Amino acid sequence: MTKSELIQKLAEQNPHLYMRDVEKIVDTIFEEITEALGRGDRIELRGFGAFSVKHRDARMGRNPRTGESVYVEAKRLPFFKTGKALRDRLNPDLSQPDDVSGSADSDEFSGY
Repeated sequence: MTKSELIQKLAEQNPHLYMRDVEKIVDTIFEEITEALGRGDRIELRGFGAFSVKHRDARMGRNPRTGESVYVEAKRLPFFKTGKALRDRLNPDLSQPDDVSGSADSDEFSGY
């Protein structure tokens, strides 16, 4: 989904709002998330996930094309960790364990 598709979907679900207002709301949300990450803050959206900033130290890397050692500067990277509700929605069959029949003493190979 692109940003314009998101704006369109929100406008359809909220016909009482003007399209320009919906666009301004979406822009404001993204801008606030960006500014908070820029300050090093963590953003948590319950049920969806959390945005944070990871710090990578400077290190010596290797150019894969030439094999030459190169210095890689320290940097901060955005990181997103999904919330439990989102993971469960993406993997509904994994949220509840299957009924396992048989015992561990069985002579049958279980495939695991």
